[in-house]
Amino acid sequence: MKRAVLWDSSAILALLDADDTDHDTAARVAKEIAKEERPSFVTNYIEVEAHALLLRKLGRALALEWLLSGGLPVVRVSPQEEQRAKEFLERYNDKNWSLCDSISFAVIDSRKIDAAFSFDRHFLQFGGCRVLGITA
Repeated sequence: MKRAVLWDSSAILALLDADDTDHDTAARVAKEIAKEERPSFVTNYIEVEAHALLLRKLGRALALEWLLSGGLPVVRVSPQEEQRAKEFLERYNDKNWSLCDSISFAVIDSRKIDAAFSFDRHFLQFGGCRVLGITA
């Protein structure tokens, strides 16, 4: 999965919400990912988080349409990755990372993902991969 890109819920929202301050950047980055033919995915945790975020920000209809569209493959997180995420939270207890963020970091680490598409600065704090969408 070296060339794969993990999409975060913040990137999904920015792409779908034309009023989002990061919308133009999200559209540009999404086009670059497609042009490079990089496989993209979300985890089952990001799928849940993105649905809740879209529901709250853009409404039930769009959230459901996104959920049922199958636009991004969903990768199930392993029990080992879930445990690793909890260990990250314990080790980096000075950070305000959510469990979902930490699970993304565990997936990035264990599956050697080299890029994440996110506007969440926690991905920069973790490191471990390039963050498409924001810069340091």
